[in-house]
Amino acid sequence: MLQTAQSLTRLGTESAFQIAAQVEQARQAGHDVINLGIGQPDFNTAPHIVEAAMQALRDNHHGYTLPQGIVPLRETVSDYLHQRYQQEISPDNILIVPGGKVTMFLAITLFGAQGAEIIYPNPGFPIYESMINYSGAKAIAYPLQEADDFALDADKILSLITPQTRLLIINNPSNPTGGVTPKTELDKLVQGLEQHPHVAILADEIYAHHIYDDGVHHSFLQYPQLRDRLILLDGWSKTWAMTGWRAGYGVWPTHLMPLAIQLCINIHSCVNHMTQYASIAAMKGPQTHVADMVQKFDERRKFLHRAVNESDFLSCVMPKGGFYAFVNIKKLGESSAFWQDEILHKAHVGLIAGTSFGYYGEGYLRLSYAIEQEKIAIALNRIDDFLHQLKL
Repeated sequence: MLQTAQSLTRLGTESAFQIAAQVEQARQAGHDVINLGIGQPDFNTAPHIVEAAMQALRDNHHGYTLPQGIVPLRETVSDYLHQRYQQEISPDNILIVPGGKVTMFLAITLFGAQGAEIIYPNPGFPIYESMINYSGAKAIAYPLQEADDFALDADKILSLITPQTRLLIINNPSNPTGGVTPKTELDKLVQGLEQHPHVAILADEIYAHHIYDDGVHHSFLQYPQLRDRLILLDGWSKTWAMTGWRAGYGVWPTHLMPLAIQLCINIHSCVNHMTQYASIAAMKGPQTHVADMVQKFDERRKFLHRAVNESDFLSCVMPKGGFYAFVNIKKLGESSAFWQDEILHKAHVGLIAGTSFGYYGEGYLRLSYAIEQEKIAIALNRIDDFLHQLKL
């Protein structure tokens, strides 16, 4: 009998893909299922980005590139970050990777080991905890709480740091909660981190453009005192509706770049050539497509928040970023996983149990508003009708 590595048993998964498969099975069985578990914009990639990829193919950009990415793209990212955050970032500190998860994998691989501790948000993107466990490090969760609008609590995070802490993961805006942490709390956290120079920071800012109300995103790049131990995660998937293109980037400290590049060479060699040219067009081209998407998400966000809180069974705080709402179902009793399955199979609405994002997600369901408002309305009506029929 074949024996696989024991470390694989420590890997988790991402429930959004499992729910998508179940939704497809239900549709094949003839059910009209609305999927609110989706984690990608429901908009097509802008035509000028698609054309740039096609032109790259016509120009014979078919071969390998440097593992860190082509120079024009890294220069474009550098210019973009300077324009957005007024920070000087050398192209030599930018690493192009096939999607945001790769930057997570690289950072956690570099710092995760037996005896090490990595601090991460809970509820949070499930791959954080999965990769920490896989690396052999101890996963130390800091809870995100509804009472705080799911914003970070600097004091709680700092209290978890020990001599064994190697890496701190920050996700702002947050998936799955939609929480956004105010600058005052980020300032407090950074000030505290100055007392812990042995801790690296992975700042996942993949939803940086999906900020509502004041419209301002405060990046960890704007704290130069952390630059020598900061790894920034961002990319094109969410902002430019390019999830399937598999393009992301990391900003790395100079002394960590050789190790990160070495891992890339061992894993994927390089990001495909045409996608890199498409990514240049995304950042350099017109941004009306981005602005239109964010405006549409904002309208849906407000609609979903109002509709959920009109329910007799559900409630949620107003999400301030991303395109998710973390909906409180504690009135219902039973577990989040129970209601995820019941609502899918009996109300024909796909959504994700809060516990898919960690222990502290119990009592919640994640709903995505990256879907037409009309479908959101139908889905919420189905859920409410189903719960009323149960006479809870």
